[in-house]
Amino acid sequence: MKYIGDRPRGIIGALEKVGIMRFLDRLSFRSKIFVGITAVVLVFGVLSAVFVSRIATGVMLGEIQKRGLNLAVSLAARTADPLLALDFLRLKNMVDEVKESSDDILYAFVQDKSGEVLSHTFMGGFPVNLKAANLVPPESHERVQLLDIGDGDMDTEERVYDFAVPVTISHERLGTVRVGLSQIKAHAAVRRLLFTIFGVSLGAGLVAVVLGTLYASTVTRRLDILRKSAEEMIKGNLEVQTGPVLIRNCWDIKECQEANCPAYGDIHHRCWTLPGTLCPECAPGSYQEKIETCKNCEIFRQNAGDEIQSLAEAFDVMALSLNRYIAEIKEAERSLTRQQQVLKTVMESTPDLVSLQDRNLIYRAVNPAFRQYFAWNEPDLIGKSDADIFPPVQAAIIRREDQEILRTGVPLFKELLISKDNVKHWFHMVKVPVYDEDRIAGLLLTARDITEIKQYQEKLVQTVKMEQLGKLAGGVAHEINTPLGIILGYTQMLLEDLPQDVESHEFLQIIEKQTKICRRVVADLLGFSRQMESRREEIDLHASIAEVVQLVRHPFKQNWIDIQTSLDPDLPTIIGDREKLKQVWINLLNNAFDAIGQNGTIWVMSRLCPRGSRVLVTVADTGVGIAPHDLKKIFDPFFTTKAPGAGTGLGLSVSFGIIQGHQGTITALSPAPPQFLQQPESTEKSTGPGAVFLVELPVSMEEPQGDACEELWQDRSPGPQPAVARG
Repeated sequence: MKYIGDRPRGIIGALEKVGIMRFLDRLSFRSKIFVGITAVVLVFGVLSAVFVSRIATGVMLGEIQKRGLNLAVSLAARTADPLLALDFLRLKNMVDEVKESSDDILYAFVQDKSGEVLSHTFMGGFPVNLKAANLVPPESHERVQLLDIGDGDMDTEERVYDFAVPVTISHERLGTVRVGLSQIKAHAAVRRLLFTIFGVSLGAGLVAVVLGTLYASTVTRRLDILRKSAEEMIKGNLEVQTGPVLIRNCWDIKECQEANCPAYGDIHHRCWTLPGTLCPECAPGSYQEKIETCKNCEIFRQNAGDEIQSLAEAFDVMALSLNRYIAEIKEAERSLTRQQQVLKTVMESTPDLVSLQDRNLIYRAVNPAFRQYFAWNEPDLIGKSDADIFPPVQAAIIRREDQEILRTGVPLFKELLISKDNVKHWFHMVKVPVYDEDRIAGLLLTARDITEIKQYQEKLVQTVKMEQLGKLAGGVAHEINTPLGIILGYTQMLLEDLPQDVESHEFLQIIEKQTKICRRVVADLLGFSRQMESRREEIDLHASIAEVVQLVRHPFKQNWIDIQTSLDPDLPTIIGDREKLKQVWINLLNNAFDAIGQNGTIWVMSRLCPRGSRVLVTVADTGVGIAPHDLKKIFDPFFTTKAPGAGTGLGLSVSFGIIQGHQGTITALSPAPPQFLQQPESTEKSTGPGAVFLVELPVSMEEPQGDACEELWQDRSPGPQPAVARG
C-alpha cells in the first residue's frame, strides 16, 4: 500500500518521533476523542486561567491600591479641621477608625507640616524610620510607595503599600496623612480570587470533559454500528440495518395504501433507495437518479439527519445495491453454468470434430471426437498448433487459410480429404471467427465426417451407371440373342451331318460350347435388365429350400461337397414369389459351390426371429471366404472373383434385387462365425475361413423393415469380428 500525503511535520512530527502518535494510534476512536477533548479542555483551561488570573491580579491589586488611596484622601479631607484646631483626640479617633475599617490596613497616622507625628495607630510606639520614608513632594497630590517596615517590636519586617496624601486648605499644606496597606493580606485576597478562578475553570473543564465524553460515546456508538455492519458485509451478510429505524415512514406521512410499492412496509430501507417505487413524486430509476429529486421531498426532509446518519443510509444503500448486484451475478453465474453444461454436453456428445484456437492458432479446447480421431489426450492437445498434428504440407495450407480468416473475418466452408493410417476420410469443415467485442479472438472449427455420405454418393452414381448399363445390356442382349440362336442352330445341324471322326466336328463342338456360354451370359443379362412382376402368394419356405437342395445335391456330391440342412419346424408360411426365391437359393448354393471347389460342406439353416415377424435363412460354406476389400462389392452387378468365362457377376446382384423386392435384407459375413459352421449333424472339418449369407424375410409384406434377427447371428464374443457386407 502506498502512503499518500505529506510526511508529518512540526508538533505532530515531534510527537511521532517520541512515540506519542504511535501510542495514540493504538487507542480506540472513543479513547482518542476523550483524550483529545480532555487535552484541549485542560490546555485551554490552564491558559485561560493563567491569563484571567494575571488580568484579575493586576486589576485587584489596582483596586486595592485605589481603595488605600481613597482611604488616605478621605482621611486627609476629614483631618483638616482637627489639624487646625490641634484636636488630637479627634485625630486619634479618625486614624483608629481608618485602621479598623479593614484587616489589611496596618497603620494610619497624621503628620504636621514639619513632619512630626500628631496621631498614629501603632500600639508599641511609632517606628522612627517610617516618618520620612514616603515624603510627598510639594507639587504632588499623593504618593504611593511599597515599604519594608517592622512591626511594633521591630522583630519582623513586612512589605506595606504606604499611601501619603497632603492635608491642604486653600492650597496651603497643613500636614500629611499616611495609610499603610499590607501587601501580604492584599496578595491573600488575590490568591483567593485566583483559587476561585481556577476552581471555576476546573469545574467547567470537568463539565466539558463529561459532555465531550457523552458526545464521543454518541459518535463512536454510531460509528461502531457502521464497523459492525462492515464486518457483517465482509462475512457475506448484506441484510444489514445501519441507519436508524424511522419513527414515521413514507406510507404513514403520505397516507399511502399502495401495497404493491416496493417501499410499502419496508422499515429497514429508505424509500428513496428502492427502485421502482410508485410514488408520483419520485423520479424513476435507481438511487443515483432518484436522490436529487427526493431531496425536495417532504419525507426526505423529515427523516434527514446529520452526516453520520447520511453515511449510515448511504452504507445501507451500498449493501442493498451489492446484494442486488451479487444476486444478479449469481443468477448470471447459474445461467452461465447451465449454458456451459449444455455446451459441454453438446460438445462431448456430438460426433463432429470441434476445436477452439486462439488468435495465435494455438488449440485451447477440443471435444472428445477430435481427441479420439487424432488419438491425442486433451492435456497433450492444449497448447499445440496445426504443425504438431498434421503433415507439414497440409499444416501450411491450413495455416494460410486460418490467417486469411483472421484477416478478413470471412468464414470458411469446404470438404477436406484426410488420409490417416492409410484410411481416407472425407470431412465437411466449417471454420468461423470468434469475436471478443470488436476483435477476432480465435477460430472455432467444426468438422463432420461425411465419408459414409461420400460412399453413398459413389454408390448412387454407380447404381445409376448400373441401371443405365442394365438397360444397355438388355438391348444388346436382345439384339445378340437372335444371331446366337442362328449360329447355335446351324452349328448343331452341321454336327449332325458331319462324322465325329473328322477334325471339323471337333471345331463345331467348340463353337457350340462357346455359343451356349454366350447364350447363358445373354440370358443372365436379360434376367438382370428385366423388371418382371412378382407373384405374391403364401409359400412354404422349407419346401422351396428343399426343392433347390434336392436339385443340386447330386451334382455337388460329385465334387465331394455335402449339403447339411437345419430347418426350424415352427417356421410359418410367408408371402412371396416362390420361383424368384428358388432362384435366390440356387444362386447362393452355386456361389458356395464355386467358393469350395472340392471337399467341403454347405450348411443351410432357417430360424424364426425372436419377435416372430421375420424369418432368417443362412447359407454357410467352408470355402476360401471373401477378401475384405471384395466384401463391399459382391452385390454390385458384373462384379466377380471367378475366372473369365466361369461367371457373369450377376448372380448376387439379382439375388439382392429379389430379396429387396420382398422387403427383406441379405448380408454376407466372412470369415463365417463358428455357429454357422459347426453343426452337430456334420462331421466334416472346415477347409477355409468360409463365408455365410444371411437372408431376412418378413412373414407378412406389411411388416416394417429392420434388423430384428441380428441377435441370432451377431458374434458377441471378444476378439476380431468378421467383415460384413449388407445388401
